[in-house]
Amino acid sequence: MVITKLDNFQSIFLAFLRISILVFFLFHNTVMNSQLQIKGVVMGIENQEKEILLSNVNVFWLGSTIGTVTNEQGQFSIPYQTEFKKLVVQYIGYRTDTIYANRPNLGIIRLRNNTELEEVVVRKKVNPLQKSLFDVQNVVTVNSREMLKAACCNLSESFETNPSVDVNISDAITGAKQIQMLGLNSPYLLFTQENMPSIRGASQIYGLSFVPGSWIESIQITKGAGNVLNGFESISGQINTELVKPFTDKRFFLNLYANNFERYEFNTRYNHIISEKWATGLYLHGNLRNGEIDRNTDSFLDTPLANQVNVMNRWQYLDTEKGWVGFLNLQFLDDEKQTGQVLFNPSTDRFTSNAWGSEVNTQRLDVSGKVGYVFPELPYQSIGFQAAYSDHKQDSYYGLNEYDILHRSFYSNAIFNSILGSTQHKFKTGVSFTYDVFDENVNGGDLQRTDNSLGTFFEYTYDSLEKLSLVAGLRLDHGNRLSTFITPRLHMRYSLWDKASLRGSVGKGKRAANIFSENQQLFASARQINIIDNGGSIYGLNPEVAWNFGAGFVQKLYVWNRTMELSLDFYRTSFQNQVIIDWENPREISFYNLIGKSYANSFQFDFNYEIVQNLDLRATYKNYDVMIDYLSERLQKPLQPEHRVFLNLNYETLKKSEGAQWRIDFTFNWLGKQRIPSTELNPIEFRFSDFSPSFSILNFQVTRVFSNQFEVYLGGENITNYTQNIPILGSDDPFGSFFDSTLSFAPVLEATYYLGLRYKINTD
Repeated sequence: MVITKLDNFQSIFLAFLRISILVFFLFHNTVMNSQLQIKGVVMGIENQEKEILLSNVNVFWLGSTIGTVTNEQGQFSIPYQTEFKKLVVQYIGYRTDTIYANRPNLGIIRLRNNTELEEVVVRKKVNPLQKSLFDVQNVVTVNSREMLKAACCNLSESFETNPSVDVNISDAITGAKQIQMLGLNSPYLLFTQENMPSIRGASQIYGLSFVPGSWIESIQITKGAGNVLNGFESISGQINTELVKPFTDKRFFLNLYANNFERYEFNTRYNHIISEKWATGLYLHGNLRNGEIDRNTDSFLDTPLANQVNVMNRWQYLDTEKGWVGFLNLQFLDDEKQTGQVLFNPSTDRFTSNAWGSEVNTQRLDVSGKVGYVFPELPYQSIGFQAAYSDHKQDSYYGLNEYDILHRSFYSNAIFNSILGSTQHKFKTGVSFTYDVFDENVNGGDLQRTDNSLGTFFEYTYDSLEKLSLVAGLRLDHGNRLSTFITPRLHMRYSLWDKASLRGSVGKGKRAANIFSENQQLFASARQINIIDNGGSIYGLNPEVAWNFGAGFVQKLYVWNRTMELSLDFYRTSFQNQVIIDWENPREISFYNLIGKSYANSFQFDFNYEIVQNLDLRATYKNYDVMIDYLSERLQKPLQPEHRVFLNLNYETLKKSEGAQWRIDFTFNWLGKQRIPSTELNPIEFRFSDFSPSFSILNFQVTRVFSNQFEVYLGGENITNYTQNIPILGSDDPFGSFFDSTLSFAPVLEATYYLGLRYKINTD
């Protein structure tokens, strides 16, 4: 029955795709006057002599909202408009230029470094958190300025001031921060680093803490099904991180951090331009948490003891004359965590009942590279190749439970970009290959498997810039465990009126659930593991398959001479098959395939406004309706607030000529009640209520910028001091039948206050 519904749905989707293409060709006949493309390359002049290619430069027709941005090679292409004659070329830190568009190829446009205008005038032109009117997909771009509003020691802490994703604590033992989108946990997100899959498999729980925030140049958050280029696994969205580039990054950067719970962080990076074509960077991150904190006096550490060393060497190659660009990354990480009871001593108490404790030791090696070639005579045509290898080894135990995993992964992707007739009709096609080897030890049981998949994809893009744009993609993949399957995805954008866009998307995703690595908190409890074998090839279970549908509206306008942005979106994820994680029996955790329905509805409303000069307000309301058919009954997803409210206030003083400035940021989060998995089978002293209370969390940060090189920041997290009264059931008898640390709905750690400094030296 499921297969029949799937076939029908694919037929409907393909019919819809054909109709969309037909509509496009009818529409195409009415816009032939816009087929002529104006092209050019934008370069920046540094120190009166050095020239560099500039990406993400704004290029638009004077007196209109019709525009585009340059790619990584500084190239742009914009449809010719008979009613406009001048193009505006605009980029942060450079003098804006206005030029006559009197020929199809404008050649090289050179922007000079802006040394006469105060920096605040330039910075206000681009919001640190951007939602474009022109992107076909629902993408929010977070740049490095936005990430400075929080301590941002790693990727999991980079979303504190961003309402697009939700940050949660996975359990009361490990302290691992997990993120959610559209009401679904992080495994349903595709994490990529420079558009190559990164946090997946063995790194799903702790991987967000393996990416230092100071290494990140920007983050692109895409809601709904992503494009087909990066694979078939994304269901609720995609989060892509772009790392700083040796050619354009600061020569030297240093960030030091310390908080009142004895957590210390060290981040530094150094970049060196070897020649006109080669540059390299060395990045180092270290953190230490050695404070034994037990403020709630339940005998368990409120935050783990930990230390991490993370080092990366990054190489960049750029040959603008011949059209070549390339990157090579080498990264090694060693991460150690210890948690459990305060009296636990690993050397004497490991795997004994003297005291309950846990250690998670991880070593990880990453090697990745990509190379691209842009045809000099055909700047709209390029070819690229990406490859990444990772070796992830985790040795861990939680009390008397043992869990080790070795995950080796290889990924490669070849992409060809070109056009169909004109640059309004673009396409991307290519092939990808993924190879994963898993070796898991679950309480002495050895689980080994090898997954591989080979796929090809084609993606067509139509972009009129004025009204209609669409991206239609199709993948065909074959996997040894996922069989042969098709992944269709479609995104559309329509400009309703000035500064208003309407978006819609539909797409399918498929993934293999790694039930142990994605749910490691289960080992920090007395629950028994129960897998209901369904005859599938992954732990006896079948892969997960879901469709995602979404629609959104964005309106930007001026009210009282200040910028206002309103947006709302609705997404529905409907599972055709899902691996259900059933916590409803407090004595066990059950894994089984879905029988019935499972869906997640997500509604979000955003309001952004500059109240007075340099005082910005962000306000967001979210509503989640996430229902799952368990074997017992249909229930709301546990530990998921139905309502969430987000408020952020940011104020920046005008920057003085020497760079001095104040930056002040407040973030308020209110979480509504959450359903707690049933504890009715426990004795009354080991029971929770059916629902948690609602609560709020307040964070703040104050930054004093003394100069362009030096700044100091002071901040606090959870300063209202709200914590869960009983974070661990049975904490007085951790080896008993009722011990459970997995029912976390609120913070365990009290108010955290931190102090840090940043020092930087710009490139000569």
